[in-house]
Amino acid sequence: MSSAPPRSTLARELLDLFASMRFAIALLSVICIASVIGTVVQQRQPMGNYVNQFGPFWAELFDKLGLYTVYGAPWFLVILAFLVISTSLCIARNTPKILTDLRSYKEGVREQSLRAHHHKAEAVLEGDPQAVLGTLAPQLDALGWKAKVQQREHGLMVAARRGAANKIGYLAAHSAIVLICLGGLFDGDLMVRMLMWVQGKTLYTGSGLVSEVAAEHRLGTGNPSFRGNLFVPENSSAGTAVLTLPGGIVLQDLPFDVELKKFNVEYYATGMPKSFASDIVIRDRSGGTPRTATVKVNEPVIHDGVAIYQSSFEDGGSLLKLQALSLTGDEHLDLQGRVGDKTAFGEQTLEFAGLRVINVENLSTPDASGTDVRKVDLTGTLQNHLGSGAKGNTSKSLHNVGPSFSYRLRDAAGQAREFNNYMLPVELDGHKVFLAGVRDNLSDSFRYLRMPADENGELDGWLRLRRALADPKLRESAARIYAQSATPADRPQMQPQLQATAQRALALFSGATAKPGDDVRGGLPALSQFIDHDVPQAERARVSEVLLRILNGSLFELNQLARERAGLAPAPADESQQAFMTQAVLSLSDSLYYPAPALFQLKDYTQVQASVFQVTRAPGQKLVYLGAVLLIIGVFAMLYIRERRLWLWITPSTAAGRSQVSMAMSSTRESPDNAALFAQLRRTLLKADE
Repeated sequence: MSSAPPRSTLARELLDLFASMRFAIALLSVICIASVIGTVVQQRQPMGNYVNQFGPFWAELFDKLGLYTVYGAPWFLVILAFLVISTSLCIARNTPKILTDLRSYKEGVREQSLRAHHHKAEAVLEGDPQAVLGTLAPQLDALGWKAKVQQREHGLMVAARRGAANKIGYLAAHSAIVLICLGGLFDGDLMVRMLMWVQGKTLYTGSGLVSEVAAEHRLGTGNPSFRGNLFVPENSSAGTAVLTLPGGIVLQDLPFDVELKKFNVEYYATGMPKSFASDIVIRDRSGGTPRTATVKVNEPVIHDGVAIYQSSFEDGGSLLKLQALSLTGDEHLDLQGRVGDKTAFGEQTLEFAGLRVINVENLSTPDASGTDVRKVDLTGTLQNHLGSGAKGNTSKSLHNVGPSFSYRLRDAAGQAREFNNYMLPVELDGHKVFLAGVRDNLSDSFRYLRMPADENGELDGWLRLRRALADPKLRESAARIYAQSATPADRPQMQPQLQATAQRALALFSGATAKPGDDVRGGLPALSQFIDHDVPQAERARVSEVLLRILNGSLFELNQLARERAGLAPAPADESQQAFMTQAVLSLSDSLYYPAPALFQLKDYTQVQASVFQVTRAPGQKLVYLGAVLLIIGVFAMLYIRERRLWLWITPSTAAGRSQVSMAMSSTRESPDNAALFAQLRRTLLKADE
């Protein structure tokens, strides 16, 4: 009675699955897809950026899937762990077979089976089998074949092989995958998470100074693996790195303090950064002699097993001296603060966000023709307010345009707008203008308000005109003066109507007729809206040209009145003044949509630089390097080294003094090279042609 074959257990089936090649390939495919996602989707960005890019629903879904922190996501780490397990099982299962195969020459093959090989040949050689063997053995050795001889009853079986390193390549390549994955796991967030779990640490999600963060959010100096950022201003020191994890941060205390003595940066002629480095002093907390060093890009400093890389540089708390300039009145306010500080400004909070001493912009080439406001088509698309940006559409020309500073105005509800203003006038299209940028969201680009510089290169001329535009009495006077000068001498009855039209144009342009909540609050869009509502379509082109001529002339007279009130001489009606007025009309229109009642102008600053260092302790790095070497060796061995086996069956021939030799060759991969090699063996060993 025969017994039934044993059934495979579930554990055995799982073991076979985990050790199979198809399972490993499936894991590698998922890792490749995840890596593509991690490359396409910017990692570890503020959640607001993802909401703006994908929308609230998809942004929240992608966040739950961990697509914003792919390489630290639990599912990615689990896949890596399974890949390590699968590859390790595959190595453990196949290594004994490979080692056995390396020791075996397969000399026990049957002589009849040699005839079944694709590459086979026969010949009769002079001498008995032992003599033939004595002739063939040195020739095989010279050709790189390692041979083993088996004495049989009817003859000699010679088994030889070449390219055994192909099997070593298999082990090396698979071991490399294990080492690289282990190195990635050791140096990733997994070790930090495990240490936090063991020590009972939690993520910190608040804000404030590093020194104020409680101990439950800090890891000790014994952490074997971490990667974080260390922010150090000039002439200051720091010894606590910030490790950013999904959901918050955790602080990593270092066994030493890093003091930044000097931050050095070199620039190209255009103002672009050429190189930057940090002169630092490292002081061990356990005492000892301080160490001085210079950290450069791609040249880290290694201290106490921690690598210090130059990651980037930021503002370290520069002192800014500002002047708040009212757009409607003569008031101005001097104030100062350091980057990173905030202060009250009316009902809002002013936050000093940053300072950039070097700004390289692509400036357009001068355009002497300028723009004639009298030819502006008011029925065109004029709704993109504050859109006159700093970059033109002409050929690229890089220049350093000087310092700029950024700040935020935050209301009582916590909503903030960010502003970016340049300290000096910038020459654009042949005109010098001051640039004041604004954006509602960090993911948006700045929209710039262009304000023309006056004859002294200052903003005073434009501000006078802007404030005069908000004064009803000055608008009325400017309309009257314009009407008097523009009325033909032979038609004096036109003056009242012309004055009323000029006054209406100035009122529309200034926003005096706008009601609270209106989208159109003045400027050229208000004139465009007026024409669209009150002028027949056939007359719109002609009326818009006439209305703009009246507006242009009235604004010129308004500027003269503003200068007179300031005690200045009248502006000459020359080309430079015409260029000023041309740009002023456009910027005045944009300024009515500027979302702040005042402009902040940078008057002076004291720069303080800061370095951002990346500090890492990476024990898995050596495993990754070793894995990379093994991977190169393994891939080279598997692709370029072919394992081949050769058999020679030598028996006495029927003719006296001769031997019959049968030869066959096999290879792990068939290729045209095998035919050429076998033909060479036939000529060399058997002394036979094709």
